[in-house]
Amino acid sequence: MRFDIVTLFPDCFTSVLNSGLLAKALAKQIAQVNLINPRDFTTDKHRKVDDEPYGGGVGMLMKPEPIFAAVESLPILPQREVILMSPQGQTINQPLLRELATNYNQLIVICGHYEGVDDRVLNLVTREVSLGDFILTGGEIPAMALLNGVVRLLPGTVGKVESLTAESFEEGLLDYPQYTRPANFRGWKVPDVLLSGNHAAIAKWRYEQQIQRTSDRRPDLLEKWQQQRGNGELGAPSGDKGQWGLGTGDKGAEEAGEQRKQGE
Repeated sequence: MRFDIVTLFPDCFTSVLNSGLLAKALAKQIAQVNLINPRDFTTDKHRKVDDEPYGGGVGMLMKPEPIFAAVESLPILPQREVILMSPQGQTINQPLLRELATNYNQLIVICGHYEGVDDRVLNLVTREVSLGDFILTGGEIPAMALLNGVVRLLPGTVGKVESLTAESFEEGLLDYPQYTRPANFRGWKVPDVLLSGNHAAIAKWRYEQQIQRTSDRRPDLLEKWQQQRGNGELGAPSGDKGQWGLGTGDKGAEEAGEQRKQGE
């Protein structure tokens, strides 16, 4: 998948692209990331990319010409989306990330700066996306979040596919509590059920914890999840994960729990 990031500060992305899963995805050619500086497409000697807004106001706006020139210099691939990172856009969430990872071959991401971009830039844009209801100095950090969230969903980036489908938000609920060694840390003990080796009991506990945690922390998600189920009940989840949503990816965790119980 190709990503073209239009940004006045390409150096901001250096460490992000050379670390973790993003670096792995680039090395395996799962993803290609190009950084395009609109300043390189200016025509005046001062390489000016911003100007005062008509009608007055505070701050400066990014000019349309360099942004248009930068985007129009890029190849056009099938299933292309041109995204403007903007606080006025659709908030990033897991369904959006999955849609972008599944349905598109090329994402052109425009990072605004200063007080934003000239509104005529929206004629280029197919979607506005926001990190949330707050203001940052530019679109670079939201673009990094979008990039990371989409790339990790591309086939081959994450080793265990099950780890993607068993995460918070993927099924509409927050994730259950998770623990690793030691079984007792400063008096805080791993719940006995996780050390029991009883897969059905573990799956039941995890599901109940998902319900409780979502109810406590994100009741809006729980309400939406119940509405999507149609009956508003909190019974066992449907699907192919067994009675209590136990996926094959959980087996290793339970086996590790059995080993901890035997060894500690």
